[in-house]
Amino acid sequence: MTPFKISPKFASFILGALCVFGFAPYYLFIAPIIGLAGLFYFWQVSHSVKQATKIGFSFGLGFFIAGIYWIYISLHDVGGMPFWMAGIATFCLCAFLALFPALVGYLAKRSHRTLFAAPILWVLAEWVRSWIFTGFPWLAIGYSQAPVSPLVGYAPIFGVFGVGAAVSISAALIVAAYLNHQRRHAFLALSGIWLIGGLLSLAAWTTPLGKATNVTLLQGNIAQEIKWDEAIALQTINQYLGMAKQAKGDLIILPETALPITMDATQVDAHQDQVLSAFHDLIAHTEKALLIGAVSQGADKEDASKQAYFNSVLGLNGKDTSVQFYHKSHLVPFGEFIPLKPIFAWIYQDWLNMPLSDLTRGDKHQQPMNLANQKIAVNICYEDVFGEEIIRQLPQATLLVNVSNDAWYGRSNAADQHMQFSQMRALETGRTVLRATNTGVTAIISPQGIVSAALPQFQTAILNGSAQGYVGATPFVRWGNWPAIGLLLIALILLWGRKKK
Repeated sequence: MTPFKISPKFASFILGALCVFGFAPYYLFIAPIIGLAGLFYFWQVSHSVKQATKIGFSFGLGFFIAGIYWIYISLHDVGGMPFWMAGIATFCLCAFLALFPALVGYLAKRSHRTLFAAPILWVLAEWVRSWIFTGFPWLAIGYSQAPVSPLVGYAPIFGVFGVGAAVSISAALIVAAYLNHQRRHAFLALSGIWLIGGLLSLAAWTTPLGKATNVTLLQGNIAQEIKWDEAIALQTINQYLGMAKQAKGDLIILPETALPITMDATQVDAHQDQVLSAFHDLIAHTEKALLIGAVSQGADKEDASKQAYFNSVLGLNGKDTSVQFYHKSHLVPFGEFIPLKPIFAWIYQDWLNMPLSDLTRGDKHQQPMNLANQKIAVNICYEDVFGEEIIRQLPQATLLVNVSNDAWYGRSNAADQHMQFSQMRALETGRTVLRATNTGVTAIISPQGIVSAALPQFQTAILNGSAQGYVGATPFVRWGNWPAIGLLLIALILLWGRKKK
C-alpha cells in the first residue's frame, strides 16, 4: 500500500488558513510564524519555480478565504447582492490577493536563495498591497503580533511592516534550523530577534500630558439594514441625544455616520442647524466636547457648481458654538466610491444596495481638533489600517480617535480584526486610541496596545472611562514605513547583486 501523502499545494492552503488564528479574536501570535515556516519549507524543497508559484497561490487562497470571508456577508446579507454573485466577487478578491504570495514564491525560488529571499519579499509584497489600487493592507502579518508578542517592540520604530519582517525572518530561521542549515547560528539569530523585541517593548517613547480626560463612547447598535431608513432617522437622532445626556465624560464620541442625515460642511456655527444645536445644548457653557459622525455636504473643490459629500466627523465645544470638521480622506473602493464608473456603476444600480458609494475625499493633511483640552487626531473606519497616514496629524495630536461602523460584516471576525489594527496604531504612535463604533468593538486602547475597557458587541451601550493624552514622537511617527522598507530594499539589492556574481 502506498502511504497517504498530502500535496504541497493542499498543505499550503491549510497553512494559510492556520495563519488567521494569529489575528483577533484568537490572538494566537505563534500561528502565523508556524504557517509561514511551513510555506517557506515547501518553497525551499519545491522542484521548480512553477511549483513554488502554485504553492504560494494556494497558501494565499487559504489565508484570505479564511481571513476575509466576511466580504460575502457585506455584499449578500447586508448589501442585498445575489448569493452567487457575492460568492464569485468574494472569491475573485481572495484570488487576486493570493497573487501576492504567488509572486513571492516565484521570485524567491528564482533567486536560488529561497530562505533568504522569502521573508524579504513577503513583507515587500505586503507593503505594495498597502498602496496599489488605493491599498488593502488588511491582515498584514505584523498585525498578528499585537498586543502581547515580544515582537511588537519593533512597532514604535519600524511599524507594522517591521514587525512583519521579524515574523517572516523568524519563520525562515526555523526552517533553516530544521534543514540543518547552520542550525546553531539560526537559533542564535532567532533568539536575538525575540530578545531585542522584548527589551524594546519596555521602552517608553512618549510622555503623559497632564491629567487623563474622562471620556464617554457611545455604541448605538443601529442595524445596517435600517440605518439609512428615513422613517427612523428621527428615532436614531433621539436615541443618541438620550445616550449623550447620560454621558459622564468630558469628551463624548459618537460612531461613524451616527446621525443618518446630511450636515452642511460650510457652516461655522452649531446653531445654524437644528440637530447640531440640540447636541450642543447638552454641553453648552461647560468644558465638555462632542465628536459626531455624519455625512456632510459642501462644494466640490474641482467644480464649485457641484455638491460634494463627505464621510465626516464634527467637533463641538461646550464653550462656544463653532464647528470643527474632519473629512475622511482614504475612502473604501467600491464601498465609498466607485472606481472606473463606466465599467462598474451598473452593479450598484441593478444588484447592490450600497449607500454612500459616491463620496468625495477629504484633504490628506488635516489638523487635529482642539477639544476637551486635548488635540485629537480623528480617523474614520478603514483609515486606521494605514499607519503611514495616521501619523500625518502627529506628533501634534495627543489622542487618536477612530470612529467606525462595522455593522456591514455581521457577527464575523471583521470587527475584532479591525480593533487589532487599532491596537497596532497605538503601539506605533505611543498614543491612547479611542474607538467609538456602531455595533462594536467600542474600546479604549492604551499606548501599549492593551484594551483597558471595551463594550460587548451588538448591544446598545455606553462606555465611560479615562484617556491619557501623550506628547512626543516615536521613530515611526517621525519616519513612517521608510526605515523598514528601506532596509528590506537594501537587503533585496544585496541579494540580487550576489546572485549576479
